[in-house]
Amino acid sequence: MRLPPLNALRVFEAAARHLSFTRAAAELHVTQAAVSHQIKLLEDDLGVPLFRRMHRALLLTDEGQQLLPSVRAAFDELSTATRRLRAGEREGILTVSVIPSFAACWLVPRIGRFREVHPEIDLRIAASIQVTDFAREDVDVGLRYGIGRYPELNTCLLMREEYFPVCNPALLGGAHPLYTPCDLRHHVLLHDEHFPHEPNPGWRDWLHAAGATQVNAERGPRFGDAAMMVQAAIAGQGVAMGRTALVMDAMAQGLLVRPFDLILPGSYGYWIVCPPASADKPKIKAFREWLLAEAAAGLAQGAAGQG
Repeated sequence: MRLPPLNALRVFEAAARHLSFTRAAAELHVTQAAVSHQIKLLEDDLGVPLFRRMHRALLLTDEGQQLLPSVRAAFDELSTATRRLRAGEREGILTVSVIPSFAACWLVPRIGRFREVHPEIDLRIAASIQVTDFAREDVDVGLRYGIGRYPELNTCLLMREEYFPVCNPALLGGAHPLYTPCDLRHHVLLHDEHFPHEPNPGWRDWLHAAGATQVNAERGPRFGDAAMMVQAAIAGQGVAMGRTALVMDAMAQGLLVRPFDLILPGSYGYWIVCPPASADKPKIKAFREWLLAEAAAGLAQGAAGQG
C-alpha cells in the first residue's frame, strides 16, 4: 500500500479547510513557503492539481474536493483513536472547556469542593470562547452557553439564566439612593458585550419592562468579558445587568445586591456537553453529577437570600 506523505496530507487538510496557505501555516506553526512546498509535493505524488491559485483567492479543484472528505475523515478517526488511548493512560485527568466568564465567576471558585469529594480526578480548565471540536481537541467535557442545540453530543442543562440589575451595597444609600428604577438615571450602567448578538435581555429591555424609559439605556462602559463587568460592579463603579450564574456567589457573599425585584428570563443557559460514547465514563459522570448538585445548591441559596 503506497500512501502519499502523511505530513503533506495534514497540510492539505488545513489549507483546504481555511482556503488559505497563510492561515494554514499559522495553524500548523510553519511558514507559508513550507505549506506551499508540501502541497506541491502532494500534487506531484498524486499527479493532479489540488488547488486553483486565483488572484486574492484559493479554490479547490475538482480533484481537491474529491480528496478532502476522505482525508478529513481519516484524520478525525486518527484523532479519536489517539484521544481514547490518551484518556485511558490518563484516567485521572479531566479536561473541561468553558467560557472564561463562567470559569472565573462560577466554576473556578468551586474547584476545591470538587477536589474534596473526588481527589482521584485532576481537573484541567481550558477557558475559551471557541466551540470545542471533541474529535480534534483533547477535551473531555464542555460547558457551553446557548440554547442547548448541540447535534451529535450528549447534552444536559446545568442552569438557565435570569437577568436583573446588581450593584455594590453602598450604592443603595449613597448620594443618589436606588429606590425606584428611575433612580438609575443618576448611576453609571455597566454593559456586557461578550456575546453582542445574544438574544437575551439587556439594559434597554429591563428598563422598558420597569417603565423607566427616561433612563438612557445606551450610556456607560462596555466590557468584552462579563467577569470584568461583575468586578466593576463589585468595585462600585456602576450598576451591572447581572446574570444568575455570574453574580450568585457575589450576592451570597454580600458583595453585590439586587436593588429591584424585576427579573427578566433569558433564552440561554449553561449546558454540559460531551460525546455520547464517553458520557457514562466514571470521571465524566462524577463531574456532571457534581456540577448539577452545585448549581442546585447555589440557586437555592440565592433564592433564600432574596426571600
